[in-house]
Amino acid sequence: MTALGKLFRTTVFKLSLAYLCVFAIGAGLVLGGVGWNVEKLIDEQIGQTIDADIRGLSEQYSEGGIRQLVEVIQRRTRRPSASLYLVTTYAGVPVAGNVAALPDQVVGNRDLVEVSYQLAGEDTPRHRALARVFVLPGGFRLLVGHDIEDRETLRGILARALLTSLFWLVLIGTIGGVFVARRVLKRVDAISESARAIMTGDLTKRLPLAGTGDELDRLADSVNVMLERITALMAGLKEVSDNIAHDLKTPLTRLRIDAEQALRARTSPEEQRAALEKIIEESDGLIRIFNALLMIARAEAGTQPDGMSDFDVSEVARDVGELYDALAEQHEVKLIVSADEPMMVHGNRELVGQALANLTDNALKYGVPDDAEADGRSVILEARRNGEAAELIVADRGIGILPADRERVVDRFVRLENSRTRPGSGLGLSLAAAVAHLHGGQLRLEDNEPGLRVVISLPLWHAAPMLQAPTQLTRALPELREAS
Repeated sequence: MTALGKLFRTTVFKLSLAYLCVFAIGAGLVLGGVGWNVEKLIDEQIGQTIDADIRGLSEQYSEGGIRQLVEVIQRRTRRPSASLYLVTTYAGVPVAGNVAALPDQVVGNRDLVEVSYQLAGEDTPRHRALARVFVLPGGFRLLVGHDIEDRETLRGILARALLTSLFWLVLIGTIGGVFVARRVLKRVDAISESARAIMTGDLTKRLPLAGTGDELDRLADSVNVMLERITALMAGLKEVSDNIAHDLKTPLTRLRIDAEQALRARTSPEEQRAALEKIIEESDGLIRIFNALLMIARAEAGTQPDGMSDFDVSEVARDVGELYDALAEQHEVKLIVSADEPMMVHGNRELVGQALANLTDNALKYGVPDDAEADGRSVILEARRNGEAAELIVADRGIGILPADRERVVDRFVRLENSRTRPGSGLGLSLAAAVAHLHGGQLRLEDNEPGLRVVISLPLWHAAPMLQAPTQLTRALPELREAS
């Protein structure tokens, strides 16, 4: 396809032609209406002039009879003008005037009509006029008219103006359409080129922006934001794949070794049973990790889980605190729960509970130094209102997380050096961040001076609270706690 053909097939050029046709029709209607109104005004003025002449000549006839009327008409016809006069007998024989004979259209007609006429001395009618016939007392007929050559001239002027306007409108509109279409086509070609580069696998490419803020810029900006999200998801997928390959290789290898030892060793049924139980335990751990990964992926993708409803996050905090109270006592840690004010949010109660349980479990595992004194062996679990948001806070008095590590620690399978000697897979903070994102909130890591302060901020739900049946968090929490 040639460049010109490609240009003519663009939507912008077609729209320009459509607008051009609409404007041309509008201009024709406007000029036609103007011409029609001007002609109507001229006809009204001519009619008023004719009626005034008839009244004046009738008065002359009343004062001096036919002789005086003929004298007045002869004087008027000797002066050059566009007025027409003719006096005839009742039989139609001309008596005086500058018209050769009564036109057939006005015989027996008392209205103002447009007629063809011929001047005295002409052979055929060659002129057009508006005329009216008035019957005088005594049977004489008086024709008074006005030539409309000026009106025809005006009509021609308006017609030429219309054609000239349409010509320039079409010319300028076509040139403008081609100019606009070329500019838009140039931008579309640039966007298409970038899109082709992206389709070939270059996810770093972005659609160009002209900086005008028009609809193409807004569309390109939205696509660029989408590409940023896709790039982040692809990078996360690659990272997860790499992490799965590295972090799950060890438990799978250990699982295989345990199975081989159970097959090779000649042991008692009790020892074989213990080996099989160990293999099942390792398998359950792997299943829990995969379940946690699946849950994180669904949350980050924005997939709405079942059971979305209104619930009180303060009640969730108290439930989690009650669930971990025994574990805190076992580790000689004081778990302080502060959640008095009811705060309704809309979402999945179990997911929020699981995220809060992971944070509490992490605080009990890594936030209490072994050599800490009594006042340092505490974990705070708090639910509080902050403006239009409900905040779930877990704070410990451990060594905390350096600011440089706070962004990457929420990624999957990321474990800091001081936590690698303890069990876990590094999915707890990832799950909490994904759950916060799913509910339109965010996860913040702050300094507790000393220790770490983790905040899940969720938007408050302002609808009328609905009564909810208590949800047993204990059914879902153990698996997530062990996986993370």
